[in-house]
Amino acid sequence: MLSAAARARETGIDAVALKPMECDVRVASALPFDTVVIDYEGREHLPETDILADLAAACDLRLTTPVRASGFDPLGDDSLAATLPDAAGRVLVAGHGAYLDGDEQAKRIAPRLGAAVETHPDAWVGTEGIERVALATGAGQFELLSRSTDRDLGALRAAGYAGQIALYAPVVLADDEDAILDAVGDYTARRGPVRRALPDDAATDGSASGRAREVLSAAVRDYALVGDAETVGERVAELKAAGADTVVGYPARGPEAFR
Repeated sequence: MLSAAARARETGIDAVALKPMECDVRVASALPFDTVVIDYEGREHLPETDILADLAAACDLRLTTPVRASGFDPLGDDSLAATLPDAAGRVLVAGHGAYLDGDEQAKRIAPRLGAAVETHPDAWVGTEGIERVALATGAGQFELLSRSTDRDLGALRAAGYAGQIALYAPVVLADDEDAILDAVGDYTARRGPVRRALPDDAATDGSASGRAREVLSAAVRDYALVGDAETVGERVAELKAAGADTVVGYPARGPEAFR
């Protein structure tokens, strides 16, 4: 029987994404990936500088940094950005509203992304809702897996885009449908097309039933990588054939699933 690490390698996933609210990011050193992305979940959860420096020395580390957030604003307060290790790369994002106050949410995104890319030309830029602005920066693109990803990647490559494309997706290495929905059902339910298709007040985890379960079971395969290692590996291969260079997997059941 393959170990969790061996199964993770079998998927063909290139990088792991870790959330500091959920785990000690130092676990990255025990995972079978050379590239690590640390998500931003608010200033209070930003890992300490020495921890980030150690990780950056051991792997290709990238930090998700919201350009509208105070402390990371290249056109304003960039005091927190200045504390990040020079060796750490960036994933530049607008920032989720849950981690921004009203003043931060009102800031213009495009000029801040442009300024940040000037400082970090090797950054990945993106996330949901700012695709055109991200593409205009000329930097590597950071995409979220969705039902249109294969078509979108193919269109970018057909149009002549030759830059880096990194694709982010939650991962559940399991066959059990209840386990899959427990891990990524709620995440999937927040996507617009899924939210509109779900019955009102429906459960979005493994307890979902009827129409809600049908919708979620189909949709999780659009927005996440789920199944055994072979199944996920086949899907990753399809995404790379469509144009993705790097697939970044977030272990939705915790990093132990990759260890």
